[in-house]
Amino acid sequence: MSLGARLAQLRLRKGESLQTVADAVGISKTHVWQLEKGNSENPSIELLKKLADHYAVPLTYLVGDQGDATLEDVEAQQFFRDFKSLSEAEQAVLKQTLEVFKSKKVPGDASA
Repeated sequence: MSLGARLAQLRLRKGESLQTVADAVGISKTHVWQLEKGNSENPSIELLKKLADHYAVPLTYLVGDQGDATLEDVEAQQFFRDFKSLSEAEQAVLKQTLEVFKSKKVPGDASA
């Protein structure tokens, strides 16, 4: 997947407009659009870092240096980092919540 496709996917997943992203990273809306369409050659490392920070993904995900990592893989890694930053008590609550969700049977779910 290209840089532009990754950026567009991240923006759409967050439900953000081109202008929102532009304002967040300090560039024009047109520049964001050009990046997503692959019409902006060789963005600066500083801009890529700002975009990675904005979308809470590793810089390596944006530049395609994570092999076959999907956005879901990156989000799972971020969730795990966030989980590890919680206190033991908070982790226990989250684990209990997960167990509740895992034990629920969803109507129409063939795997349940």
